[in-house]
Amino acid sequence: MTTAQAATGRTVTTDIPARLDRLPWSRWHWTIVIGLGTVWILDGLEVTVVGNIASRLSEPGSGLPITSGEVTGMAAALYVAGACAGALFWGRLTDKWGRKKLFMITLAVYLGATALTAIAFDTWWFFLFRFLTGFGIGGEYAAINSAIDELIPKEYRGRVDLMINGSFWLGAVFGSLLSIVALDTDIFAANVGWRLTFALGAVLALVILLVRRHVPESPRWLLIHGRDDEAERIVSSIERRIEQEQGEPLPRAEGEITIHQRRSVSFLEIGRTVFSDYRRRAILGFSLFIGQAFLYNAITFGFGAILTTFFDVPSGNTGYYFAVIALGNFCGPLLLGKLFDTVGRRVMISGTYLLSGLLLFGTAWLFDQGALSASTLTACWCAVLFFASAGASSAYLTVSEVFPMETRAMSIAFFYAIGTAAGGISGPLLFADLTGTGKVGDTVLAFQIGAALMCLAGLAAAILAVRAERRSLEDIATPLTAASTAKDRTHSSDSAQLRQGSPNDGLGARS
Repeated sequence: MTTAQAATGRTVTTDIPARLDRLPWSRWHWTIVIGLGTVWILDGLEVTVVGNIASRLSEPGSGLPITSGEVTGMAAALYVAGACAGALFWGRLTDKWGRKKLFMITLAVYLGATALTAIAFDTWWFFLFRFLTGFGIGGEYAAINSAIDELIPKEYRGRVDLMINGSFWLGAVFGSLLSIVALDTDIFAANVGWRLTFALGAVLALVILLVRRHVPESPRWLLIHGRDDEAERIVSSIERRIEQEQGEPLPRAEGEITIHQRRSVSFLEIGRTVFSDYRRRAILGFSLFIGQAFLYNAITFGFGAILTTFFDVPSGNTGYYFAVIALGNFCGPLLLGKLFDTVGRRVMISGTYLLSGLLLFGTAWLFDQGALSASTLTACWCAVLFFASAGASSAYLTVSEVFPMETRAMSIAFFYAIGTAAGGISGPLLFADLTGTGKVGDTVLAFQIGAALMCLAGLAAAILAVRAERRSLEDIATPLTAASTAKDRTHSSDSAQLRQGSPNDGLGARS
């Protein structure tokens, strides 16, 4: 019988969450960021490379009997479907089996699938392993965001989460530039270059997998699942390392929580918690994910076609333009992230959503007036996406911190799946027709739809966003396993805060 099986059912009082939150930033925390965060670079690499190599794959001599439409259509849809299915499948297991076990397994799935994509010999093989690559990446979102929020101190949680989720765009920059080199037939044969891009993704995943071996299981998860002795050993080890690094003892942690340990939480309880007790937070999550998904599709879906159709940019040069806007995407979370911890979640989330939406409305007007060139349109996109990327990253931060510990990974998975499905399925169906007609008015409408949904999400955040900055996760949402009375639990729900008018956040954070 495992420790978790033997120990569940006990009630323990612990200060471990408070000890993790009071830690100063250290080299150990950088290890967590590198080990867990760099996987989004792979996601950005995957998505960008496939879009850029579509024309080469469809050419005779590529070694794969596939059309460009099948690459950007069916293969892209299967990747999205895999990501959605993977998020939901692995998200449940992340809450049940632990963060570390799942972020190792899901990365291994990605590694194997992308390596096998590189040796594709037929269309069905390519489709199958695009689905499985997405299946692994989708699981990463739940496992990684859960682990990051539970290991990073409360003072830094917002900026770190935004920076890590924003690193997707570093992968996009790398993917854009890599595709330019890989598609150069003076360097690589037509049936070799595209395979090397997938092989490189597998190599990078292997390196990350080796680094992750040193990332511990979340002590918060261990506490709930009856492994408090293991949680104590991990936290004590971290404290010793930081004390040695700083040359002085750490300040005493203040605050304890009493946990009634158990191995699992039922789907019924998860659903009731997220959609009944915290239904306003659920509405917030839907709004943020749908808004950013449609904005990104309004701008980036058919982005190459917009440049080539309206500005006569050669198709081989669109990667340079995409690299520029991808860099703008990364700079947003990097430069604005600290403000989410200092100015606060509500102001920054609503502000970034509203600003990006309004700027996109302005870009649509300038485009309609014929006042833009390829360069100035790209500059406008950079401005829009500088704020939009910070807002989009804050959507992942929001759903990973505003629900109870036991539902965290599943909540992330659910909202990610909804947002990804909207952006990867509904969005392309809508925007492909609009941006593909070659009519200025249709492209303007695509921009306006994305801008309007982003503004609506910003207004929702202004009303519903939780003031989670510099607060412990247990304070934002009381764990379901916390040894409290029914009355205490009711007081931490959305409905109770509405009745009582809590000054904290109006959304059910425990005061």
